Amino acid sequence: MASFLSRLLIALSAILDQALYLYMWVIIIGALITWVQPSPYNPIVVFLERITEPVLRPIRRLLPPTMGLDISPIIAIFAVMFLRMVIPPTIRDLASSIYRNF
Repeated sequence: MASFLSRLLIALSAILDQALYLYMWVIIIGALITWVQPSPYNPIVVFLERITEPVLRPIRRLLPPTMGLDISPIIAIFAVMFLRMVIPPTIRDLASSIYRNF
């Protein structure tokens, strides 16, 4: 049972790590797309906005764009990178300790 739980946690940490990595790229692509002023009705633009705005909006409230420069994607990318460095390794360490203790 401990082996199964340990492997499950390791798989969960890998999935979470990849999901965070993908989300980081979604933020980057969303920020780059704003430079070309695409149609707001484009399905890709709508998708990117729906996915990134829940994270970027609170950052923009704290640090509004100054001189036309929005740094919220940069801060969000750093936050995602931090989460990737903390959460998956912590889950893997937990899985390792469960496996060793049983």
